[in-house]
Amino acid sequence: MPRVMFLDQHSLFIAIGVSCTALAFTLLATWIVARSETYLLTWSTGLTLTVLALLFYLGIERYDPIYQLVSFLLLILGFSLIYRGTIQFCTNRSSWTLTIAATMLGLVPTTLAFTTGYTGVGTASANFAIALLTTLAAHQYWSARAEAPLLMITNALLYLVTALSFAACGYVLLDQGQYVLTARPSNWAEEFNSLMVIVGLTGIGALSLTINQIRTANRHKSDAMTDPLTGLLNRRALFDDRTHEVPPNTAILLMDLDHFKAINDKFGHAAGDRVLRVFAEVIFSNIRAHDVAARLGGEEFCILLQSSSPKSASSVAERIRATFEGLAFQTPDGTINATVSVGVAILSSEPETLQSLLDRADAALYRAKADGRNRVHISDFHLAA
Repeated sequence: MPRVMFLDQHSLFIAIGVSCTALAFTLLATWIVARSETYLLTWSTGLTLTVLALLFYLGIERYDPIYQLVSFLLLILGFSLIYRGTIQFCTNRSSWTLTIAATMLGLVPTTLAFTTGYTGVGTASANFAIALLTTLAAHQYWSARAEAPLLMITNALLYLVTALSFAACGYVLLDQGQYVLTARPSNWAEEFNSLMVIVGLTGIGALSLTINQIRTANRHKSDAMTDPLTGLLNRRALFDDRTHEVPPNTAILLMDLDHFKAINDKFGHAAGDRVLRVFAEVIFSNIRAHDVAARLGGEEFCILLQSSSPKSASSVAERIRATFEGLAFQTPDGTINATVSVGVAILSSEPETLQSLLDRADAALYRAKADGRNRVHISDFHLAA
């Protein structure tokens, strides 16, 4: 008694082709807008090869091993590019080694089996190869799950179930002893695989685009909060969510590069920008990971030290001042020896807002400048350079 097909396989293949084509165009259009996201182009190319493989497969009126081989080779190459795009998406790496190795594990056995007449073995080999590629893609998403746990884990599971559906196709052929085929395989595994390709690829594509949009939004937010010249936070970021009272033992270091306008006027703005960037590096090298550093504008900088004390805050300020004073910037117009003045304010126990603490640091900075610059002034007492 012939087996009754639960679903029309031809219609399923058409649905796969339509969904993959739509997703390929979506990814391509997104890449055109954001050319730096090269994984979008890689995915789009992989899906295009998958559609071409389906066109070859559906275009055969009768079973032809050569056309079947071409179809499977295109399919393996398509999924290898999809896996390659997943590596780019999850790790931002550009190595092709693992992709090429996994692809060759599929292309070589499949080609050998078809050319020697074992079309069933070749078909099973192609399915196992794609199962390997999709399993590796699932591993990439799983390894990157910390970025967006729910979305990344869902993608990993979709890839894993899709891999199982391809593996099932290969297993059923070998289990039934169909080493040589004279017609297209038709069994429950093929139906399961067709459904998973539709659900898996479209679902993975949609979720990956969502993650990409989240990344873009976070990058825009970061750009809006970061000074582009120095990489420090900007004034907006410093005061964001810090308008209320600051905790005790918080210290503010307000710093101003001495005679910076004269440096720009004599050596040029490019040299001035270099001085600003190096000063930011000095700040980074002298603060802790949880401390906050910002460029308030021009040559004015600020550091917010948490869980600090008068002694530790003055020590950080003096290290920054002394390190910067010891640097020499060579330019075509001569040597730049820049210095910095620092005002420090520390909150001990009385409630105080960040703006109030900053105002006290500003008053201390004014005193440091009035006393001769290139020095640190803390609250009501003075530390000479």
